[in-house]
Amino acid sequence: MSGRVLAFRHVPFEGLGRIEPVLRARGFEVEYADLYAPGAPTVTPSAYSALIFMGGPMSVNDDLAYLRREEEYIREAIGRGTPVLGVCLGAQLIASALGASVRHNPVKEIGWFDVEFTAAAQDDLVFGGFRCETVFHWHGETFDLPRGGTLLASSERCQHQAFRLDGLVYGLQFHPEVTPGMIADWCGQDENCGDVRELDAPIDPFRHAERLAHLSDTFFGRWCDAVRSRTLACQS
Repeated sequence: MSGRVLAFRHVPFEGLGRIEPVLRARGFEVEYADLYAPGAPTVTPSAYSALIFMGGPMSVNDDLAYLRREEEYIREAIGRGTPVLGVCLGAQLIASALGASVRHNPVKEIGWFDVEFTAAAQDDLVFGGFRCETVFHWHGETFDLPRGGTLLASSERCQHQAFRLDGLVYGLQFHPEVTPGMIADWCGQDENCGDVRELDAPIDPFRHAERLAHLSDTFFGRWCDAVRSRTLACQS
C-alpha cells in the first residue's frame, strides 16, 4: 500500500469522481470524511499521506463549524508538509485557510468553458505542457491567491482557476474529476436547481467528456505519483 488519503465531502453527491480510481491504481487506500453529517466520526488528518477537499453548494463564508474545522486541518497539514488538493469549494477553503478573500465572482461559471494555463504552468508538475483546454465548471464564487501561491490557470470569466503552493498543495476552481453521470446527477440535485434554472441552455454532460477524462487522469495521476514518491520516501 502506498499510503492513505482522506477526502472531505460537503454533500453526498460531490465525491472524488475520477480521482478515486487514479489513487487506487497507485496503491492508495481512500477514505471519506463527511463532517457536515450529524454525528460524523472524528478524524485524525495527521494519519494520512494526503488530504483532498471536494466541492459543494455552500460558501466558504457561511457560518458552518465544519468548514472552520476543515480550514484548521488545512493549515495544520500545510504546516507539517502534507500534500493537500482542493477542488472548487476545496480550493476556496485552502485560500481562506491561508488568509485570502473568497467572494462572489462577477458571473456564475456553470458548464463547459476554456481555461488558459499560465507561463508558470508550463513547467509545473501537474499542468506542464497544457495551454488551453475546455473543462467543466460549476461555481459562483472566486478567491484571491493565498500568500505564496502561483497562478497556474485562468478563464475569461474567472481569473483564478488553479494555483500551487509549496509542498504539493494545489487548488483547482474547475472540475476535472467529473464524469458525465456526475454532471447529470448534479443538474438534478435540489441544491443546484436555482443554478440550473439560470442556464441559457441545458448542459450536455458528454460534450467534452472524453478529453476531460484524459485531462483528469493526467492531472491527478501526476499529483498522485508525486504524493506516492513522497510517501515512500518518508516510509524508507
